[in-house]
Amino acid sequence: MIRHLARSLITALIATVGLAAPASADRIKDLGGFQGIRANQLTGYGVVVGLPGTGDDNLEYTVQSLKAVASRFGLQLPPGANPGMKNAAVVMITAELPPFAKPGQRLDITVASMGKAKSLRGGSLVLTPLLGADNQIYAMAQGNLAVGGLGAEGADGSRIVVNVPSTGRIPEGATVERAVATGFDSAPMLTFNLARSDFTTAQNVAQAINAKLGFGTAQAVDGVSVAVRAPPGADVRATLMSTIENLDVTSAEPPAKVIVNARTGTVVINSAVRVGPAAVTHGKLTVRIDENQRISQPAPFSQGQTALEKKSNVSIEEEKKPMFLINPGPRLADIVKAVNAIGASPADLVAILEALKEAGSLKAELIVL
Repeated sequence: MIRHLARSLITALIATVGLAAPASADRIKDLGGFQGIRANQLTGYGVVVGLPGTGDDNLEYTVQSLKAVASRFGLQLPPGANPGMKNAAVVMITAELPPFAKPGQRLDITVASMGKAKSLRGGSLVLTPLLGADNQIYAMAQGNLAVGGLGAEGADGSRIVVNVPSTGRIPEGATVERAVATGFDSAPMLTFNLARSDFTTAQNVAQAINAKLGFGTAQAVDGVSVAVRAPPGADVRATLMSTIENLDVTSAEPPAKVIVNARTGTVVINSAVRVGPAAVTHGKLTVRIDENQRISQPAPFSQGQTALEKKSNVSIEEEKKPMFLINPGPRLADIVKAVNAIGASPADLVAILEALKEAGSLKAELIVL
């Protein structure tokens, strides 16, 4: 029953992928983006306070962090003072600054414990600057945490944890203080970059732009980039980019690939895969070891002792499966049918595909994750 279910899942997954058309019309905005217009990562180091006894356990750097927070308000803690570390935790804050974000806009932030805090539930983040890769402040974060996980601990040390209580989020918990310059309104050319390198798709994008805006407007530079001539001015370029993003373009057929996850047995095959002629058989060896115990009773008046003996029975079973023939150039449905004919499990399918690739019969790139 389990093997039949596995075969059905393989068939459904691969057949679904195989129904995709060789080429399809997509909006240009779904194929990539303009160079320089991207999100930027922000990070910060801060302190969460107000925890119900689930904070850090007197860590030295947590004490230093609390002293730094107190010094902002002109407070000096006496040497050796312990400000109660059970109610506070040092955290790392991360956020994503979207392109064209302006001062005053709000950002969602993620807060994660860096010390021994058991849970951040109920805590509040103290005002913390968020820095970019250039070490400049781009946002300020503060607020009450929303924590999806929870934990409970008994007096004997037993503990139950649901999800991850040491990480939380603050929706709109940061305020943008500085915008990131993109330069899209002053650069002599706009460059559109495809998410996946393909010379045919890059050429199709350039042709679609030229058909709409005039010959010579766009030119494919390589398999990823398409250069677009654009007049200066932010308003003019915004209109131009909106027009380009909504153009339909025919994507090239993707290269033949077989993706294999050896840990889970997941196999994904796209519709471009072809297989050369090959004969395949796949068997399985099962080694079984049974341990039995029996009592050895000595003969009467033999002065022997009763003993417990172990007896092992070792057997090897080989599952014999018929050889099947793969005809040259079959499509995806033929491959699935041939593999299912021998009742291959996901693990068996991985081994068969690797062997076909090694034999030169699999006309595709085999990627093992």
